[in-house]
Amino acid sequence: MDYKQTLDYLFARLPMFQRIGQSAYKADLNNTIRLMEALDNPQHSFKSIHIGGTNGKGSTSHLLASILTEKGYKTGLHTSPHLKDFRERIRVNGVMCDEGFVVDFVSSYRDVIEEIEPSFFELSVAMAFKYFERERVDIAVVEVGMGGRLDSTNMLSPMLSIITNISYDHTQFLGGTLAEIAVEKAGIIKPDTDVVIGQTQDETTAVFVNKAKHTDSRIVFADRKYEVRNVRNGERLVVDVYRNKELAYKDLEIPLCGDYQQRNIVTVVAAVEQLNCDIDEDTLRAGIMNLQTNAPLFGRWQKLADKPLTICDTGHNEDGLRYVCSQLKKLSCRRLHIVFGVVNDKDLTRVFPLLPTEATYYLCKADIPRGLEAEKLADKFDEAGGFSDYDVYPSVKDALNAAQARATDDDVIFVGGSTFTVAEVI
Repeated sequence: MDYKQTLDYLFARLPMFQRIGQSAYKADLNNTIRLMEALDNPQHSFKSIHIGGTNGKGSTSHLLASILTEKGYKTGLHTSPHLKDFRERIRVNGVMCDEGFVVDFVSSYRDVIEEIEPSFFELSVAMAFKYFERERVDIAVVEVGMGGRLDSTNMLSPMLSIITNISYDHTQFLGGTLAEIAVEKAGIIKPDTDVVIGQTQDETTAVFVNKAKHTDSRIVFADRKYEVRNVRNGERLVVDVYRNKELAYKDLEIPLCGDYQQRNIVTVVAAVEQLNCDIDEDTLRAGIMNLQTNAPLFGRWQKLADKPLTICDTGHNEDGLRYVCSQLKKLSCRRLHIVFGVVNDKDLTRVFPLLPTEATYYLCKADIPRGLEAEKLADKFDEAGGFSDYDVYPSVKDALNAAQARATDDDVIFVGGSTFTVAEVI
């Protein structure tokens, strides 16, 4: 099989949560344990940083990987889902694994795959860890897929665990309250291992503190120690970062423009301090500035065009969309056009109150089985009330084309609602 045939085989044979939803979810680590044993447990061959949370874990993972690369470490990075190419999930020093590795891995372990029948995510994690072993990485930055306690990445014994924040997402698997979700996320806190919590929240703090006590882990709440002030947001985000009320980093430049990156940068700075990797200020600044070279990140308040200003963002749950919609409302424009598509298990009752009612909406379905049909999305807009200007389009491409045809140079077009909607326009 060539690369395309190999991916077709994986997509056809392995259930993929991002595409089909609940039927692909495995509520235990049995398959992962069997896979790792068949691969001679590659997760033990490298140091790692394990990053979970509801929002911000992707940005945090990429920023930390870039800083470590800038320091001179051979740095692995595993994230999910991918936007365009499966190999985005598996990188070393910002470079995706080669197609030949994917082909050879599947060919070599095809009998194992067909015996164990793992999910797509379980196999992608195993493949990433085997690649990091082969490449002899110094450190791998590994993003949790969903939850933490039962996530396939939780085979790691990391040098640092990070939990960015907790919000409502995947509640059918993780629990209906923030405290219940936090219990699942806290599953990545390991014995005698430092943990950084990005955001202090009343409902979740006790969960993390108690777990850290139980595992004898030192816990640091990033937002209690660091804060961002004097925010300037233009072509890039520029902030001053204070440590214990004293200026630590003046004019720290972040090549990402989402307002929510203010929260992520606090988590990143706190994590760097906990790593004890002798990362000085110049290296930290260079690592952040060189993000798109060292660990390319897309779909986070990404500008696609200037006239009309066109932006996309993968924020898709309540907390993520709150930041996105707040930033949209700050933009000066004649008319706001929103290309909007979601997955079919999305709790839109938490989303609708956040959306700008005065915008023009172009409703569509991403090209995945799990996408919500645009007509059904329109029905939900009807039920929500308050939205007067929206129409249905047969595809994301058609929706974007319609928005571009209608918008003037003084308007703004935004594409979002789902990672998969964004993937089709990047």
